[in-house]
Amino acid sequence: MTRLIPSEKSVDSTCEFYIISVLYYFSVSVTSQFLFPFTYLEQLYLSAISKQRILIPNQYGEKLVGVLEQVQSDNLVILCHGFQASKDDSILVSIADALIKEEICAFRFDFAGNGESEGIFRYGHYHREVDDLRAVVSYFLNQKYNIIAIVGHSKGGNAALLYASKYHDIPLIINMSGRFGLNHGIQGRLGKGFMQRITKHGFIDVKDKFGNFEYRVTHDSLMDRLNTDMHAASCSIPKEIRVLTIHGSKDQTVPVQDAYEFAKLIPNHKLHVIEGANHRYTEYIENLIVLVLQFIKESQIPSPKGEKEKLISRL
Repeated sequence: MTRLIPSEKSVDSTCEFYIISVLYYFSVSVTSQFLFPFTYLEQLYLSAISKQRILIPNQYGEKLVGVLEQVQSDNLVILCHGFQASKDDSILVSIADALIKEEICAFRFDFAGNGESEGIFRYGHYHREVDDLRAVVSYFLNQKYNIIAIVGHSKGGNAALLYASKYHDIPLIINMSGRFGLNHGIQGRLGKGFMQRITKHGFIDVKDKFGNFEYRVTHDSLMDRLNTDMHAASCSIPKEIRVLTIHGSKDQTVPVQDAYEFAKLIPNHKLHVIEGANHRYTEYIENLIVLVLQFIKESQIPSPKGEKEKLISRL
């Protein structure tokens, strides 16, 4: 299936599609005269790249907001952000840009209560984010995309792994810096004696270093995190699903030991530790992108060249 116009019929996304297409076309037209021997039809093919803002309802009646970067291919990768992040996280944007260059569509979205999506921000609620991810997957499956991978950073990596343990319809999972032991890393955010305080008051308000309110952690949301079992989830991922875990050796947010725990339990698993990288892969983003693309290419995705030929033949 070849897409020449956005599948989303909103005025905003359609206008954005044509603006990007025209600008891209003229830039290619000028430079190709000197650098590349592209024909007019080939230039038209290259210009057919759209960037759309898409709204997807989840099962709780909240609208999830995402950005679809689309090329002439049905292959799609879904990107999931981490805790208190959004679809505009620089890691996700960089990976999406790299996927587009490989002629693979990319969709990055905000979980409910984050970024532009509706809903309230919730600490924990890992399985609720899996429900959001399921809504996104179902939407694009209905649109006849071939979803080849889910890629998640930090808490988004947990969402991807939990999804794979429950639903077995996506062949590749890439977990970047996900946490294995969810009972760890809490005191750093909530402070000492957090369990006693939250049991007494029912909630803890988290503040930044200046004393400004950031978010509220309720007793229920804390227990949701503590009761989310990544050990059981890892063992429940079938061997037909290939999983790549990437982690930085100097990650001070989620210790690299967590990556080795995933490696012990997930049946079809590959681990790559980037020496010197932190949780955000500062100064190592290119290493991260190479690993992500390499893993996806190893899955022997059908080449989008056939799509180009079909487009040119139809014109």
